[in-house]
Amino acid sequence: MIKSMTGFGRAGMEDDSRTIQAEVKTLNSKFLDLSLKLPRQFSEKEHEIRNLVQGILERGKVNLALDFIPKKSNQIPVTINEELFQAYFEKYQNLANSVVAEKSELFKLALQSPSVIVNMASDEATEAEEEWELIQKVIIEALQKCDQFRKDEGESLFEKLKENIQVIESALQQVKAIEGQRKDRIKNRIRSNFQDWIEENDFDQNRFEQELIYYFEKLDITEELVRLETHLNYFIKVLNEETQQGKKLGFISQEIGREINTIGSKANDAGMQKWVILMKDELEKIKEQTLNVL
Repeated sequence: MIKSMTGFGRAGMEDDSRTIQAEVKTLNSKFLDLSLKLPRQFSEKEHEIRNLVQGILERGKVNLALDFIPKKSNQIPVTINEELFQAYFEKYQNLANSVVAEKSELFKLALQSPSVIVNMASDEATEAEEEWELIQKVIIEALQKCDQFRKDEGESLFEKLKENIQVIESALQQVKAIEGQRKDRIKNRIRSNFQDWIEENDFDQNRFEQELIYYFEKLDITEELVRLETHLNYFIKVLNEETQQGKKLGFISQEIGREINTIGSKANDAGMQKWVILMKDELEKIKEQTLNVL
């Protein structure tokens, strides 16, 4: 079953520490055209997010917005060993008393002593990695919901395209039904128009027959009718395949249009032109819709 390239998906999660929201919108495009809106702290994850998008949505114009709101706004990025600080301060204070030294800098000195202030960079890195794992899950869920949206839209698109092809097929059968009558009308017209000319003029019988054969070949649409029916059947076959077929359906549509145009130019028949116009109209709908097929 085909997929549409139009889709939408949203996912999120919330706990005591953070709120995460991801939203994905897609439209048709020949290639993957990804636009990302990310929090600054996750900007380096763009390549990983692109791989996630390509793995699920494959192609299309994709807009992905990610919101990350931490709840621990009062947490400082360092920890202070208060017991060790107290021990340093008392030690420095005793030393200052023993030599009767100035004590105004003891607080600063104790605070800057080894192992009193512990940088939480390693803890932050661990927490950031945990947060990224959560974000990935939310993004994947949003992408999967968007992909399901595309599948649902694809089912509707499938029915529309099948109806369009069926209309062209019905018109083709009408063209076939009147093709015999068209040939008879052409023969009668030629016979009538040339009868008077034959009586009044000398002519080369062989040359005349060759000209008639050439004329009939120029007006004959038998091959075009056969090829058009083949293209219509192939379109339906491709429509039922599981892999992405948007581009292939577009190529088949071009071939269908080529045969319809040739039939219209060769027909030289008002009754047949009515059905040719109908086929052209349906084909334009098909071309427009296949642009949105993945």
